[in-house]
Amino acid sequence: MNLPIVMQAPRRGKPPVHLLDMDMAARKDAVVELGAKPFRATQLSRQVVVRHVDSVEQCTDLGAADKQRLAPLLPTLLTAANVLTCDGDATRKTVWRLHDGSLVESVLMRYPKRVTLCLSSQAGCGMACPFCATGQGGLQRNLSTGEILEQVRVAARDAETGLLGEPGRLSNIVFMGMGEPLANYAAVLRAVRRMIAEPPEGFGMSARGITVSTVGLVPQIRRLAQEGLPVTLALSLHAPDDELRNDLVPINNRWSVDEVLGAVWEYADITRRRISIEYALIRNINDQDWRADLLGDLLRGHLVHVNVIPLNPTPGSKWTASDPAQERSFVERLAAKGVAVTIRDTRGREIDGACGQLAATTN
Repeated sequence: MNLPIVMQAPRRGKPPVHLLDMDMAARKDAVVELGAKPFRATQLSRQVVVRHVDSVEQCTDLGAADKQRLAPLLPTLLTAANVLTCDGDATRKTVWRLHDGSLVESVLMRYPKRVTLCLSSQAGCGMACPFCATGQGGLQRNLSTGEILEQVRVAARDAETGLLGEPGRLSNIVFMGMGEPLANYAAVLRAVRRMIAEPPEGFGMSARGITVSTVGLVPQIRRLAQEGLPVTLALSLHAPDDELRNDLVPINNRWSVDEVLGAVWEYADITRRRISIEYALIRNINDQDWRADLLGDLLRGHLVHVNVIPLNPTPGSKWTASDPAQERSFVERLAAKGVAVTIRDTRGREIDGACGQLAATTN
């Protein structure tokens, strides 16, 4: 079963340019072009990045004239179409409507020692993984840098104001929402650089708190390794053999298991960052003991950690999660090979906000 893979997003109307699309030099140029003094770029940036304002009307250090001049730099990129919460408000899923009507989702999660945002990099996904709700819906378009960072800005505000049950600081970003991040490489890279840039240009986050997930786009993995960004790379593997992975992760028809693992080992060697292997356990499909042994043989001796993910239900799926006994056996056999492995703490399943469930519906 070879499903169609869409590597390039269809062209749709470009989103309006936002302050967050620009670095500080470009912001100063834009401010001057709009008739304001260059230092207003720093003021406006501080309001957006530190105070998390939505519009110039909330900028307390701008006069009426400058608010009118600079309003075009803060267009509305995302409008909340639906918000669902669970886990005692510690998990918050937002469905965002973009300027062209496209829908994307982000999930904000409070843990005892961190606050994590799972964000989207594309509207839909073109990788066509059949067990993933996003992949089943196909690709609509790439998100702009500003649209990616607006998810961060709003999440930081919501965390700090206690919408997750108690105030906290956004500390971790995972590019595990809708889309294949490395298929939107330029916008994602700019967003990451802005996340780690010091305020007021960026959000001042640690690169080590950012995880970029991929199904295995080999050239982009190698390119990312050369960027000088010590972000964590997560590989959605889901099968250790080409025969099965060709079906579960169709991009494997282009780059085999050996090729993609070779690329991630290069990434680990260059960045000295441990690779995260994502493995969704599917009953009687990829959870056999022999596949656990094969996976262990492929991974042992490398700087790697396996996240075993119980398959989350999606509408119309013919597959289901492994039974608990087989899940334990799979984990134990990996550990016996000397591979670090844990079972992911699934959040948001009841609001369709868990791994593989993001379908961007307003129901």
